[in-house]
Amino acid sequence: MSNETTKNENATEHGSYEHQDLQVSGIFYFLLALIVVTVICLFGLRGIYAYLEHYEKSSQPAVNALVTNVPEDTRHIAPGYPQTAFPSPKLEEDERGQLNDIRTNEEKELNSYGWVDERAGTVHIPIERAMDLVVQRGLAVRPQGGPSDKPESNPQSSKTQSAPQVEKK
Repeated sequence: MSNETTKNENATEHGSYEHQDLQVSGIFYFLLALIVVTVICLFGLRGIYAYLEHYEKSSQPAVNALVTNVPEDTRHIAPGYPQTAFPSPKLEEDERGQLNDIRTNEEKELNSYGWVDERAGTVHIPIERAMDLVVQRGLAVRPQGGPSDKPESNPQSSKTQSAPQVEKK
């Protein structure tokens, strides 16, 4: 083979390139086809989802007979739905919130004045004030001449005697 056969036949025209410009109508038709296909896909997907939603609604299991006020679509829960629909006893719905409420109420009771029994005249006072009163007045002490200081003549009677009960709150 000779080197002359591998040379370009168009060597005198400074290389080869596309001599024809891209037509605007071709770009327009491509974009139009792209938009049409996208719209067809959107409507197709919408139809598929509508069919699947209808199928899901028809195949949902029946809700418990004890539940009243059942919403039509149980996939989307209405506000206040579980509290109003289910019978008692209810499970805890907001454990952290309920625990925080309990602790807040306990703290409020520990740090405030209030009635325990208004008829009996029993009140509760803040814990800091109670500790100050204990420091000022001292703790209650059992009298020295109590029954524990007397010697018993009958040893069996001390076995049957019970210790006094102290009520704790």
